[in-house]
Amino acid sequence: QVQLVESGGGLVQAGDSLRLSCAVSGGTFATYAMAWFRQAPGKEREFVAGIAWNGITKPYADSVKGRFTISRDNAKNTVYLQMNSLKAEDTANYICAAGKTWDDMAYWGKGALVTVSS
Repeated sequence: QVQLVESGGGLVQAGDSLRLSCAVSGGTFATYAMAWFRQAPGKEREFVAGIAWNGITKPYADSVKGRFTISRDNAKNTVYLQMNSLKAEDTANYICAAGKTWDDMAYWGKGALVTVSS
């Protein structure tokens, strides 16, 4: 019943910014750990950023540290990923995930495609 729907993806140029949103329905959002992963075609899925129910963030992936910021709004059941100074290598399908613990992210969205042209 829990569903995650990402939005905000698109085609941008290197150096631009985007903000992805992940709306959660059918569950108790305020109790979930939330995370963003990304997967480029032909590559393995990788962790990007995570935020616990209380707003404490996990260390960002080294590749995005200083450029990306994860946040959540429990009143809106939404998690965000602010992406600044985008690079071509950021091109990927960005997937939102939720779970009771970091070891078991039980719910996954379909992803939002971000394409960064150089």
